[in-house]
This record gives sequence, C-alpha cells and structure tokens, in this order.
Amino acid sequence: MTPTAHELLRSTAARLALDPEANPLVPRIAHGTAALRTLAVLALEQRHVIPADRRSFQHLARRAEEAKDPESAAFFDALADGEALAQERLVPLLAACGVSRDEAATYEPQAGCQAYPAYVAWLALNGEPADVVLALTANFASWGHCCATIAEALRDRYGFGDEARGFFELFAEPAPDLDRQALAAVQAGLDRGRVSAAHLRYGRLVQRYEEMFWQALASGDEAARGG
Repeated sequence: MTPTAHELLRSTAARLALDPEANPLVPRIAHGTAALRTLAVLALEQRHVIPADRRSFQHLARRAEEAKDPESAAFFDALADGEALAQERLVPLLAACGVSRDEAATYEPQAGCQAYPAYVAWLALNGEPADVVLALTANFASWGHCCATIAEALRDRYGFGDEARGFFELFAEPAPDLDRQALAAVQAGLDRGRVSAAHLRYGRLVQRYEEMFWQALASGDEAARGG
C-alpha cells in the first residue's frame, strides 16, 4: 500500500534522525564552554552556506516549474526566501562575535563545513524535486533542534541580545506554512509517480554532511580552547 505524504515525511524523518547527544559541538555551546571564536567561525561559515543554498533552492524551484511541479516549486521558493532573511540576520550575529567587515570578506571557509551546501547544489542539478523535498525536510528537524539549543545558550551563557540570536531563532521557530508546502509537494510527487527510494540516499548524505559541519567546527573549538 502506498503511504500518504504525511506518513512518508514522518517515516523518512524518523529513519534519518540524528542523535542530538552525539553532536560534538552543540552540547558545548549549551553549557557555555565553547569558545566565542567558535561561534564566530560558525557564523562565518554560514555566511558562505546561506547564499549557496539560496541559489540551489532557486534552481530547484525553476526545475520544478519546468517539470510542471508547482507544489515543489512553491516549497523551494519559500526556502530561498527564508535564506534571504537568514542572510540579513547574520549581520548582528557576526558583530556580536567580534567579526569585522574585513575578516568577513577575507575569511577562507573550511571544506568540512562547505560539504553540505556543495551537496545541496548537486541535488539542485540532479535530484528529483519531490525526493529532495523529503531529504531536506528530514534534515531541517535536526538543524532546527541545534538552532533552538544555540539560541537559548547565546542568551543564557553568552549574554547575546535579541538581534544577535535572531539567526538561530529563525530556524528554531515552527514553520507551519513550510510544512504544508512540503506535504503538498510530496503528495503531488506521489500522485505523479515522482517519488523514489533515492530520497533516502539523498537524506542520508545530507545528514552526514550536516554531521561533518559540526565535526569541523568542534575540531576548531578544541584548538581554540587549547585542547
């Protein structure tokens, strides 16, 4: 029996879920033991991730339109709009972390942190849009959990103000409209026979690259703390 879109989204998220306790960096931030420099590097890496992901989502939206898949196109357009807002909210975070304009402009990103957007760009070129919706939606749950934890820690442990926490709070907040768009995109994909088992492979790799992002930052944090 073919699952409904709701069932498939739920089962995919469950199968691909990351253990938040296994994250090598976020618990340190939660306890206030991560170096301030590590938070700065996180923001600097996101300064490269966000515009790359935005262009990937825009490309996915255009591909979906060409394939007469308006539901997936709407989902990816919404993601692209969200990335534009996230880019704006990075500015006060970088300032709170003590990053100058010159450093932001000249910072050299790390391969381990940029593997995620590189793979999202691959998906934008090669993935069936409905499969990519499933893969990314599963990842958003783990990313949102991390952002919620960091937003709270920035307030309670690092004394950051509302504006400086805004980037993480954006991703930590529920997004019911986006959830509805994902549901519509997956259901349309099922109805048109465009959902395949590839979404699990895509999702596993997305989650692995997410883990690499945090591992790279955690290694730098150990060096920053003299560990």
